[in-house]
Amino acid sequence: MKNIKNIVSVIVFSVFLITVSSVCLAKPDTQYSDAERRELAQFPKTSAETIATGEFSKGFESYTTDQFPMRELMRKIKAAFSTVILGKAENNGLFYMGGHISKIDEQENEKMMDHAAARFTYLRDTYLKDNKIYFSIIPDKNMFIAEKNGYPSLDYKGFAHRMKSKVDFMEYVDIYDLLSADDYYNTDTHWRQEKITDIADRLLNVMGKGINGGSYNENTSDFPFRGVYSGQYALNIPADTIKYLTNDTLNNAIVTYYDTGMPKVGDMYNMDKASSKDPYEMFLSGAMPLVTIEKSSGNQENHLILFRDSFGSSIAPLFLKGYDKITLIDTRYVQSGLLGNLVDFSGADVLFLYSTSLLNSSLAIK
Repeated sequence: MKNIKNIVSVIVFSVFLITVSSVCLAKPDTQYSDAERRELAQFPKTSAETIATGEFSKGFESYTTDQFPMRELMRKIKAAFSTVILGKAENNGLFYMGGHISKIDEQENEKMMDHAAARFTYLRDTYLKDNKIYFSIIPDKNMFIAEKNGYPSLDYKGFAHRMKSKVDFMEYVDIYDLLSADDYYNTDTHWRQEKITDIADRLLNVMGKGINGGSYNENTSDFPFRGVYSGQYALNIPADTIKYLTNDTLNNAIVTYYDTGMPKVGDMYNMDKASSKDPYEMFLSGAMPLVTIEKSSGNQENHLILFRDSFGSSIAPLFLKGYDKITLIDTRYVQSGLLGNLVDFSGADVLFLYSTSLLNSSLAIK
């Protein structure tokens, strides 16, 4: 009887193994995970060198993990087992606390900070010798979540102190005290536009363009927002709601996008993007090398040049309160050496506004 059970077990396991292997061979490779918003590993290059160095085996392990049949279902089962059965808050390097999904911080990387500082110094030396230059850092929401719940996190205040000392030719504007976890989306890294009007006002005041008064109309997108952490966490967390601000100045502003080909006039809030894979890209159409926002009056006396990452997309419109024209530059998508042909820097105020996550992983800055 025992032998029969063993034989049956071997047959069942063999059938399972053959079935899974057959499905793996027949299944076309998936290029991209919409849930995780990342490229999936593809079959690694095979050569004597990659096999000898172990590069092939590492690549093949990543490939099999990323291309496993029913991978999304398996991820959800694993996440549910880890959180529901084992009672862990952490899953896939993320944790869920106080209604927020947040990512466990990487360690501070001084080489990346030095790289960012070197790129900013190059920009100053090349284009900005006669400009007033300001600098501000946007902390990750972990600053307000991780420490309270016993998770490791960057020393954000120390990070800011060390980073600003590397670019001491800029006037630093501290905004940490104006932020809290609730100023960020629950399922995403980014801040909420309706929560950062005080941030914009402080920056404008320091730059000498503060104006009392002025109000916004708060609008709500019709589409749910499941941020980058939502799919990575792999559990059903309630979606966020995107709100966006308007008033007469913003409604009448002229927004020009410089991507490829001829400049194109577009909308401040791109509603096609609001229903896309990443609804946050509705703010100034997401990743763009160069964007200008101008008041309809045509006056360009007060010009702000904003060097930024993706956080800048939602705050830049709020700077129209004090400036006639705002030029947004994202040097992840345009070479710094080309900017002299694209932007007139003369007489403009300059603000470098970057998140800690970008500064701590700055190789993307060209």
